[in-house]
Amino acid sequence: MRRSAPRAAPDPDPGPGSDPDPDSDPGRGFWDALRPAERASLRAVARPRRFPPRTPLCYQGDDSDHIIIIESGWAKVTSTSEEGREVVLAVRGPGDLVCESAVLGRRERSATVAALSPIPALVVPAARFTGFLDAHSRVWLLVSETFVRRLDDADRRLRAHVSAHGARRLAILLTELAELSARHGAPAPGGGVAIGPPLSQEELGSWMDASRETVARALGTLRAEGLVRTGRRRITVVDVARLREFARTPERPRPTAFTM
Repeated sequence: MRRSAPRAAPDPDPGPGSDPDPDSDPGRGFWDALRPAERASLRAVARPRRFPPRTPLCYQGDDSDHIIIIESGWAKVTSTSEEGREVVLAVRGPGDLVCESAVLGRRERSATVAALSPIPALVVPAARFTGFLDAHSRVWLLVSETFVRRLDDADRRLRAHVSAHGARRLAILLTELAELSARHGAPAPGGGVAIGPPLSQEELGSWMDASRETVARALGTLRAEGLVRTGRRRITVVDVARLREFARTPERPRPTAFTM
């Protein structure tokens, strides 16, 4: 006879002074949007684990038997094409839920999630996570909101790929990363926002569908505009508002070549 996984205890009435509704700050990570009682209940059915840099948290094509919550650090989400090319799809950071869509959809994982920096995390077996969700119905909504937000992010990046090129496409990506990084890090020495995820130029190029050379030229343009400072796997956005404005500036039409 198959034994069922331990079920998480239902939430008590949160009462006055409980955490604000997650809708008040839709940009928060999954963990930050949980109430204290929900965090305690989820931690009780999880096991802690540390992932060194470059270590996969889960693999594309694997069976789905657990979800992971990143406590701190950064990870990249990638997919490998039939030709063997790795494509960066997204980054995940502190408080984010990862490796979850395949578990809830009961299918093989569609992407690999790999650590970019040391990551302490909570690993929750699939049956225990679904049991937790059944006992805490409000969290189902948070998971759904996470899915919708990520779909919106992917759609926005696709539009950026169509409408912008070179330095402006990179500026759109760096603006997004700066806003994310500002939530989790102190101001950079000398001012500005240090980009948290330590992405290489190759990884940035993969994410924005451009070559490493294109990324290098785009960074040169942004440096010349006084918008960023750079080092090895290190980018600091000097002024996020100015970078956002640069990203929104329409590009000049490219000259059309005529043949006789």
